[in-house]
Amino acid sequence: MSITPLIDIVFLLLIFFMVSTTFVEESALEVRLPTTDTEPVLPEENLLEVLVAADGRYAVAGRELPDTTRQTLLTAIDVAAKENSGAHVVIRADAMTPHQAVVRAMDAAGSLGLTQISIATMAETEE
Repeated sequence: MSITPLIDIVFLLLIFFMVSTTFVEESALEVRLPTTDTEPVLPEENLLEVLVAADGRYAVAGRELPDTTRQTLLTAIDVAAKENSGAHVVIRADAMTPHQAVVRAMDAAGSLGLTQISIATMAETEE
């Protein structure tokens, strides 16, 4: 009895599962959110995430930007907003991020006409 056709089918199934697997997409920047006493409420869909690292670097929709200029940030948010129309902008800034970097992100989103802007926090844990 020949097992060659069986091996072919097993390899085809293996290739099919490898190609159809989705991988977890991690953000490019490591961000530790500031804490708050209230529970955050965000919509589950149509989110456009702008990450701001502690050193002021940006990542828009999971892609790290090459520099921190306003024009680069404007272009990246504009492209991501066009891909995801009606998006709710969520700024996830590290707790140690300079205030200017957060304001620059809010200003860039606002100047593009995006009015639904939130700043993400995490619940404060009692120690």
